[in-house]
Amino acid sequence: MPAGLSEEEPLSISAASGFARQKISAWGEFWLEGEIAEWRPWQSIVFFTLKDDTAKLEGKLDASTVAASGEQFASGDKVRMFGRFDLWPKNGEIKFIATAVRNKGLGDFIVSIEKLRVQLQSEGLFDESRKVALPYLPLGIGLITSKDSDAEKDVITNARLRWSDVKFVTVHTGVSGDAAVTQIPRAIAELDANPDVDVIIIARGGGAFMELVAFSDERIVRAAAACVTPLVSAIGHENDRPLLDEVADLRASTPTDAAKRVVPDVAAEINAVTQLQARGRSILTTTLAHEIDRITQLASRPVMTSPLAYIERATSDLINYRHRGFTLLDSAMQRATDAVHRLSSQLRTLSPQNTLDRGYAIVRDAAGSIVSKRGKVSGGDNVTLQVSDGSISATVTD
Repeated sequence: MPAGLSEEEPLSISAASGFARQKISAWGEFWLEGEIAEWRPWQSIVFFTLKDDTAKLEGKLDASTVAASGEQFASGDKVRMFGRFDLWPKNGEIKFIATAVRNKGLGDFIVSIEKLRVQLQSEGLFDESRKVALPYLPLGIGLITSKDSDAEKDVITNARLRWSDVKFVTVHTGVSGDAAVTQIPRAIAELDANPDVDVIIIARGGGAFMELVAFSDERIVRAAAACVTPLVSAIGHENDRPLLDEVADLRASTPTDAAKRVVPDVAAEINAVTQLQARGRSILTTTLAHEIDRITQLASRPVMTSPLAYIERATSDLINYRHRGFTLLDSAMQRATDAVHRLSSQLRTLSPQNTLDRGYAIVRDAAGSIVSKRGKVSGGDNVTLQVSDGSISATVTD
């Protein structure tokens, strides 16, 4: 029989506490809801007591967890916590070890924001292809922020440190709650319609999650998405990104970061231009020196130092070629003339005219055919006798 199930083998307090702790830990983590009855920060830990109408529960959580939530908590707040039970064997107390904490209404806000995120993403409002590049050197900057806020001072001061001539068109609005939701969309539309505004910055110096919920409101997000002028979101909260960050053309981590990313450092740009000019002069000087050296080498060549020598030599060669050409032509003409004379002599020897010149005649009948045999004519036939200087008509008598 297991220990503790009989009077003879009872469990020790330590063993019973260990057994209870094991069973309690097996429950795992879960969410619970209650009202803060006591909130005691101490070094890196916050001790708290939660209550409802009939019970109280003590617990603790890391101060870093509270900071990560971006919220402020105090006695009387309705909260939801995520964590697990644990048992302290030394005093037998059960405490709740929290790993996350939210104001009671926060969960509903998160769910609604996530639903809106999914909807806007399905519409393509978060697509990178929609985002517009910021102008390289904006002449006018539209600024939406609260009046006399640190965010306003940070943006304007840092922008003018980088370029003193930059101009601002500032529209003061609420930056949390209903005021932000109603005023910021109007401010976006006003600055978007202003031809003197090249880029718009929406700035706020951070804050608790609930203070930033307005920047995930559908009215502000859609107004930003519809804005033609490049828009920068500078809400200044790293842990929770409002939906405005998703539709903005650029997300800046802080108002100061927005100023630095929108306005180029003119001094640095001038220095870069100066360096480029120096580099250009160096390249040009090197190229000119190389070309001058090349021209000098070309000028030292014989063809450049005595150009007439080449012309004279070419002229002499041309005269020789001309003389040789005429000589070859005369020789060819003489050979052709001699050949013509030989052929002419041969033709004269073979010509019938040469035979006629020696006293012979050619006899033709009345049809003009040559009579080469006696039998081709008969007595009384008329014939023609062709002699060297003409023809004679005759009649055959025998």
